[in-house]
Amino acid sequence: MADKKFDIAIVGGGVSGVYSAWKLKNRYPHKNIVVFEGSDHIGGRLLSVVPPGIPGMVAELGGMRILENNQPLIVNLINELNANLSGHEQIELYPFPVNQPPNIAYLRGVYLRLSDISANSPKVPYNLAFTEKENMNNIIVNAIEQIVPGITNTGLNNEERLEMTHEAEFNGKPLYQQGFWNVLYRVISGEAYQFSMDSGGYDSIMVNWNAADAIPWFLSDFGISPIYKGFKKGFQQVPITLGRLFEQMGGTIELNSKLDAFNWKDGSFELIVNGKARTASQLILAMPRRSLDLLSPTCPLLQQIELFTNSVTPRPLFKVFTTYASPWWLAAGVKSGRSVTDLPVRQTYYWPNNDGSPALTGKSMLLASYDDGSNVGFWDGLRPARKKTWAEGRSHVRMQNPFEGVAEGESNEAVENSSLNQHWKQYEAPKALVTEMARQLQIIHNLPYTPVVRNASFKDWGDDPFGGGWNSWNIGVNSMEVKHKIVNPIDGCPLFICGEAYSDGQGWVEGALQTADYVLNKFEHNT
Repeated sequence: MADKKFDIAIVGGGVSGVYSAWKLKNRYPHKNIVVFEGSDHIGGRLLSVVPPGIPGMVAELGGMRILENNQPLIVNLINELNANLSGHEQIELYPFPVNQPPNIAYLRGVYLRLSDISANSPKVPYNLAFTEKENMNNIIVNAIEQIVPGITNTGLNNEERLEMTHEAEFNGKPLYQQGFWNVLYRVISGEAYQFSMDSGGYDSIMVNWNAADAIPWFLSDFGISPIYKGFKKGFQQVPITLGRLFEQMGGTIELNSKLDAFNWKDGSFELIVNGKARTASQLILAMPRRSLDLLSPTCPLLQQIELFTNSVTPRPLFKVFTTYASPWWLAAGVKSGRSVTDLPVRQTYYWPNNDGSPALTGKSMLLASYDDGSNVGFWDGLRPARKKTWAEGRSHVRMQNPFEGVAEGESNEAVENSSLNQHWKQYEAPKALVTEMARQLQIIHNLPYTPVVRNASFKDWGDDPFGGGWNSWNIGVNSMEVKHKIVNPIDGCPLFICGEAYSDGQGWVEGALQTADYVLNKFEHNT
């Protein structure tokens, strides 16, 4: 026999799921709303852990920053949450450093500083065309302006750029029917493309995804003067806070609760959660595409809408954090931001203190490797086999108050460790992986010796049930239509889908909030 019927069931305890739950509980306080989360924690692809013995830092194994000047939804949400939080609970930000002139670019065996690239130095080991050599930092932005004239106007916002690209044609063909890599190759040399890929530090953003979506996405991050902000207590504090406020209003969160199947019958949803029957009047799937794929074989409704759910492709993302007795990289002339290389580690961030200042003495930490593309596969031979989709032996667990027992004025260490419900050791990196990573770090920094790694933690978001760290629109998909249709894909059926995958802000919390707001608007018109 089924348990009591829920008015609204939400599957997925990432940002879009707990944000939707919190908003809906505020709007409909008397409705019985539940969040089913298959893992043992709230946050989804926001995963913050405190490194052993370094309470003044938080390692971000998932999302790590926001664009304060280009992401109003997350900025407004933080302000709204802080208005409801006491002093020690506040969500605090710090300036997140990225490209600093002294930092290293180790490319094709040549040691450069990022300042060399900014100065268009002849030392850069790529055979660039004359015009490409004149402004190495802006090769891709200049190429984009050739593809869609006027798109780089700084007075445009992201929505206006999206409208331009989805109306644009290139070489006589609608831009959304073409791949980003394909159109770039029409206006820049192959060497310029490879240089931009290598020096940019990212693999997946310039591959062949939908050009009409890739162009405004690229400009939002790299075509403006971005203001990056990190989170003093970890980005995961945002969804944990949302979940806590939702529970305080009477909502229910059940961790370790996997949705095995669902069906729509006689005006309600029949759910199978951990093998047990549950029912709900309305259902929100706040899940990545891969999670929907895994659920689809047992859910005829999902099979009906595969044209929509398959409109995006999951992209790899892999992170490794390492800790040390002291910041040895100072000997290489770097102290904050990131260095880049074409070696498999790709990007290395000199992790800041929780106020954004560089670690200049004492115990310190690196985001030793940030991979998002083909280089992720390099590490497969140095790590255990990919994890099973779901662990065995699940049980229903109520989410704990992350600030329970923390008094006003307690130390940052107490707050940080109480507000994060995951631990470094749960994501411990294997020795072979750490050894190879240390070898590459030594090469990049051109040092005869680098100190031993004290602790290492890693996360591969390609593991199920995520399937990737972010998602990108496929070539030929008109995202301007699909992103609105997928939030309520079946007429007359109160099934809703939200999450970063089907948004304008793919790979960002901003995208998760955007689609959650679309769902909430649909609720407004269908309730």
